[in-house]
Amino acid sequence: MANNIYNTMYNPDVLSCIANLSSDEIFTPPEVANAMLDLLPQELFSDPSVTFLDPACKSGVFLREIAKRLLKGLEPVYPDLQERTDHIFKNQLYGMAVTELTSHLSRRSLYCSKTANGNYSVVHFDTIDGNVRFKTIQHRWQNGKCVFCGATQSQLDRSEDYETYAYELIHTTKPEEIFKMKFDVIIGNPPYALDTAGAGRQAKPIYNLFVNQAKKMKPRFLTMIIPSRWFSGGMGLDDFRSTMMNDRHIRKVVDYTNSKDCFPGISVSGGVCYFLWDRDNEGDCEFVNITNDERDSITRPLNEFKILVRYNKAVSIIHKVQAKKEPLLDEIISSLMPYGLSTSYRGHVHPKNKNELSLHASNGITYIDRSEISKGAETVDRYKILVSKTSAEHAGEPGKDGRFRVIPSSIKVLSPGEVCTHSYFVIGNWDTSVQAENCLSYMKTKFVRFLMLLCVSGFGLSKIVFQFVPLQNFDKPWTDEELYEKYGLSDAEISFIDSMIKPMDGGKE
Repeated sequence: MANNIYNTMYNPDVLSCIANLSSDEIFTPPEVANAMLDLLPQELFSDPSVTFLDPACKSGVFLREIAKRLLKGLEPVYPDLQERTDHIFKNQLYGMAVTELTSHLSRRSLYCSKTANGNYSVVHFDTIDGNVRFKTIQHRWQNGKCVFCGATQSQLDRSEDYETYAYELIHTTKPEEIFKMKFDVIIGNPPYALDTAGAGRQAKPIYNLFVNQAKKMKPRFLTMIIPSRWFSGGMGLDDFRSTMMNDRHIRKVVDYTNSKDCFPGISVSGGVCYFLWDRDNEGDCEFVNITNDERDSITRPLNEFKILVRYNKAVSIIHKVQAKKEPLLDEIISSLMPYGLSTSYRGHVHPKNKNELSLHASNGITYIDRSEISKGAETVDRYKILVSKTSAEHAGEPGKDGRFRVIPSSIKVLSPGEVCTHSYFVIGNWDTSVQAENCLSYMKTKFVRFLMLLCVSGFGLSKIVFQFVPLQNFDKPWTDEELYEKYGLSDAEISFIDSMIKPMDGGKE
């Protein structure tokens, strides 16, 4: 029975269909699960002592695909199919479901029955769960937040009729005590974020907590698929980025610039990646980037720069720019709330006197008194550049032509007496409009936008995005041709930039 279940697949595979249903806790397509399993030493699937754990079961696809490999690999050890099936399911495969519903789905995928002790289960357990458990966990509240995951008490402290989303693996200080056993392989696709009800309805990343907890369990191998936003840090990810970039046990990373190339139909801001962590081996990492169906691979240290650069072909360009040892553009960029005015702040429609300031907000221009400015006074009566915090790309994804614009077309020069809300930041502090216009033209070059792209982790822009962009003398305008010559870029490097960055006006070249 088990042989028929795991070797005769319906077309289309039901788990491939399920993988397209959710943009919250994303289900993994079988082909992606198998690509991750291919990272592991394949002799693991011929060893009856190797144990596997998926700590974030949703569809059960990882355990199912592991079972298929073990059923084939252990045939010489256990020629009898039922004996082989019993050993694999009872001694080698374990899972923790993220919800009660996904526990039923995972057991159905693995055991062919939503209850492990049901009549139709391919192996018989004495309990409903078998080795795929779901335990209702409560958050531990302190000052309105969960001390483990950072969830907001006002949203998730509710009746037992609702899911708590207090995932078992990350709501304990001793994850190794959950099953009270050691695992050779931990594999999975953890939940990515929790809504914090914060400013801008920010979502707090939690996939990093799953990775950290899995490492605490000290498996021989760890592989997970997670958002690539950690490459550049962001909300709560700076420490995680540093840890990952300096962890030389990460031997391979496969990065998808566009998440839809991995999860069809689903947008994950900044793309997704999966990695292999090898407890007993360390060294440089084989980094694979997949962009526009092109696969580029190179073995390099992950911690060469402050952020993890996803495009291997960009490394030589960064080296040439940094060789000049010039100041960086981020030195003349404001904070993310340049004048102390929140995103929702609004002035009045008509100016009351000629000394009032023009306020740029997402709904247009209104007018405010100077006394309402609490910071950034040094640039109020100067020329500067207004930049939206939102990048030009949806979810950090390229356009249909595979290229990025990076900055929005609304970028412009502000004159003295013009300010903005938290929706924007400003660049520069000049006496004349000429310098501001020259800087604006510089920012619109493909050269600058390419260097920015290397640091973009999603749909937002911030000061960190400019950390590779050199500061220029803005007494003159700059062109791409001048910049390519100044930094000695090769024809291949220029061609790569052209392939990644679209014209600023969105028109044809």
